[in-house]
Formats: sequence, structure tokens, C-alpha cells
Amino acid sequence: MMTFPAAIAAPVLPPFVDLAGTAVFALSGALMAARLNQTFVTCAFFALVTGVGGGSVRDLLLGQPAFWLRDFWIAPVILVTATIAWWLPSKWWSGRWLEWADAIGLAAFAALGTAKALAFDVAPLAAVILGVVTGCVGGIIRDVIAGVPSILMRPELYVTAAALAAALCAGLLLIGVAQPLAMAIAALAGFALRGAAMIWRIELPAYSREA
Repeated sequence: MMTFPAAIAAPVLPPFVDLAGTAVFALSGALMAARLNQTFVTCAFFALVTGVGGGSVRDLLLGQPAFWLRDFWIAPVILVTATIAWWLPSKWWSGRWLEWADAIGLAAFAALGTAKALAFDVAPLAAVILGVVTGCVGGIIRDVIAGVPSILMRPELYVTAAALAAALCAGLLLIGVAQPLAMAIAALAGFALRGAAMIWRIELPAYSREA
């Protein structure tokens, strides 16, 4: 059986980065509820499942308590984010800045999820999958509950960007690159791909072969 370097330890993002990324994901969920003219309760619920959904599923598969249950700040930050989204007028959220912030969170959490999975002795490919889960599943849950097409059903390079960050992080860690550097390089690569896709509208080709 293949073993992994003992130096791979459980990763920790700087607190500000961790909370900021969670807040961005939570904001996207809260705004989804607001655009659907839902109540504040629904807004807060969407913020929660989007903000912590991916990491919770990852931790469940790793047999660990969900990360946010033991963090004093995550739940309050999500609630505050939902409140802000609910009370501010929709014109405040125009433009693409939220998409760019989401791209940063996507890439960072995909790398984080992969590093955490490897720290629990998960096989490399499975660790990459858990990295993608960490970055994307919260948004998928949000879309399914909202009844809108999921990011999995769209050709845009979203899940692909998470996969790049996750795969690169795993590869760098397994060849012995220091964890902070590996996660930073991987997150930057995933963000660059997602950013390029948004600027130049790069999409995956759809299946078109005849039987």
C-alpha cells in the first residue's frame, strides 16, 4: 500500500482568509435567496449551506466533526453576512466583484480541502476529489435547493478550476513542497483559470456525438 510523506500535516488557513472565504460563499447563497424573494430565514439557511456545505461534506467523509462546529466565529460571520445581504438594496451587488471574490474562495478552499484530506492519509486522487467537494458542493447544494441549474450542469470553468487547484496542491505536497507554498501556488493557479474563463468566456465543449 502506498504511503504518504509524514510531513503532511493538517492545513490551517490564516483566520482572516478562512472567514473571508466562508463569508463570500455565504453571501452568494444569501443573494440567491434574496433574488428569489425569499424570507430572511431562507436567506440565512442558504448562506449557511453555501458557506459550510462543501467543508462539512468533506469532513463527514473523513469521519471528522464538521469544521465549523468548533469554530466560534464561522456561524456568527455567516449570520451577519446573511443579514447584510438581506437589508442592503440589490444595486449594491451589481457588477462582477462577487464573482471574483468567489473565484478566490473556490481556489483557496479546493487547495485546503485537498491538503486536509492528505493529512488524513487519503489516497491522492480521492484527496483531489475531496478538494473539489470542499470548493464546489456548497454551491451545488444551494442551486439544487433553489431549483436552478447547478454549476455541474453549466459549461463554464468552475469545477474545472477547483480541480486544477486540488490536483496541483496534491502533486506539490506529495513531492515534498512545503504546505503553505503548495497551497498558495495551487490556489493561484485555480484562481487564474477561473479568472481567465470569466474574462474570455472559456467553456468546456458539450457532448455532441451522434449514436
